Amino acid sequence: MFVDHVKVYVKGGNGGDGMVAFRREKYIAYGGPSGGDGGKGADVVFIVDEGLRTLMDFRYQRHFKAPRGEHGATKNMHGKGAKDMVVKVPPGTIVKDVETGDIIADLVEDGQTAVIARGGRGGRGNSRFATPQNPAPELSEKGEPGVEREIVLELKVLADAGLVGFPSVGKSTLLSVVSAAKPKIADYHFTTLVPNLGMVELDGGNTFVLADLPGLIEGAHEGIGLGHQFLRHIERTRVIIHVVDMSGVEGRDPYEDFVTINEELEKYNLRLMERPQIIVANKMDMPDAEENLEAFKKKLNDDNALIFPISALTREGLDQLLFSVAELLETTPEFPMHEIEEEDENRSVLYKHEADPEDFNISRDDDGAFIVSGYTIERLFKMTDFNFDQSVRKFARQMRGMGIDDALRERGAQDGDTVRILDFEFEFIE
Repeated sequence: MFVDHVKVYVKGGNGGDGMVAFRREKYIAYGGPSGGDGGKGADVVFIVDEGLRTLMDFRYQRHFKAPRGEHGATKNMHGKGAKDMVVKVPPGTIVKDVETGDIIADLVEDGQTAVIARGGRGGRGNSRFATPQNPAPELSEKGEPGVEREIVLELKVLADAGLVGFPSVGKSTLLSVVSAAKPKIADYHFTTLVPNLGMVELDGGNTFVLADLPGLIEGAHEGIGLGHQFLRHIERTRVIIHVVDMSGVEGRDPYEDFVTINEELEKYNLRLMERPQIIVANKMDMPDAEENLEAFKKKLNDDNALIFPISALTREGLDQLLFSVAELLETTPEFPMHEIEEEDENRSVLYKHEADPEDFNISRDDDGAFIVSGYTIERLFKMTDFNFDQSVRKFARQMRGMGIDDALRERGAQDGDTVRILDFEFEFIE
C-alpha cells in the first residue's frame, strides 16, 4: 500500500523541574540553597532515510511524544537532558503545520534533519533565585512545556522526469522497457495505482530517475479518478513526458487527450506549465497511428514542440527519446516547491518580522468566571510550582507586570470574582 499523505501529532519533551533544597552538613548552620536545575526536554527530529519509499509507518503510529528531561536534585546537581526522538521519513517529504498551513520542512536528501517540535528548557532550582534580600528562597520553576502541534506529512516522489497521460496509453510499458522497474501492466484502466520509479541508464553514462504516475482523466484536479491523489508527485519533476496514444483504438482523439491532460495540470498548479514537456507519440506500430500523428501535428501547430514517435512494445524510437530527455535535464534547473521571497540585491540576508504569540486574552465563561488564556501566561502558569508561597507570589507579580490585573478591572472584574487559568481557579482580590 502506497501512503503519501498523513496527519500526525508531535510533542517535544517537557523540561525537568527545578529542585528546592538546602545544604545540610554538620557544623554548617546556614548552608544555603542547593537545588539543581532540570534537564532539557527532547526534541522531535525528522531525518531522511533513503531506504523508505512511503509514509506507511505513520499509518500505525500517529503520536510522537518525546521524553522529558530529568528533574534537578540536591547538592546543585542538574538533571540530565533527554535524548532527542528521531523519526525516519522517506526522501521527498514535506512537513506542514495543520493550524497555520506553513511549511516547516522540505526533506529531500538522505540524512537531512529538521527539528519539528522543540523540547522545553529545564526549570531553575532555588539556588538560582538566591539574592542578598532572600538568601534562602523556597522558590523554583517547573520545566517548560515542549512544543506540541499537529502536522501533515506529504510525500512527493523524487524523480527527474515524470510520465503523464490518460490511462492505458503505455506509460508503465515504457518504464518497464527503459529501466529495471517492474510495474504491473494489464489491458484495463487504472492498472497503475501507485507511482513507480525506475533508473534509466544510457550508454554515455548518463542516468536519471523516471516516474510512472497513475493515469489522469478529466476532472483530476477536483479529485476525479486517481488524479488528485497523485498530481502532487508531478511537482518535483523537472521534465514532463506526456505520453499520447496515437493508435486511437479506444475511440479518443489523441489531440483532445493532450489538451485535456494539460488543462488538468494547469488547474492543479499553474507553475507545472513552466516545466519543459516532451510529447511521446506511443503505439506507432498500430495501423492508423501515422495518420493520427499527422493530424495531431496540424492541430498542435507548434514547430518548437518536441514530438517523438515511438513504440514501447517494439522499442522503436526509444534511444532518441531517452537521449533527448537526458539533454533536457542537463539544462533544466530544479523548480522550487513553494514561493521564496525575493531579497534586495544589496542585502545578503532577509529579515522578517513575525508577531509574537499573544501574551494573554480575557473572556467570560458561561458561569460568569473570567477566563485568562494565551501562550505566554499559560507557559508561566505551567512552570510555576504552587506548592510554595514564594512561587505563588512570584506568579502574581508576573501577572501584574503583564497587565492582566488592569485588564480584568477594565472587563468589570470585582472583588471575589472567579478567575480561571486552564484548570486552576482563584479569586480576584482588589
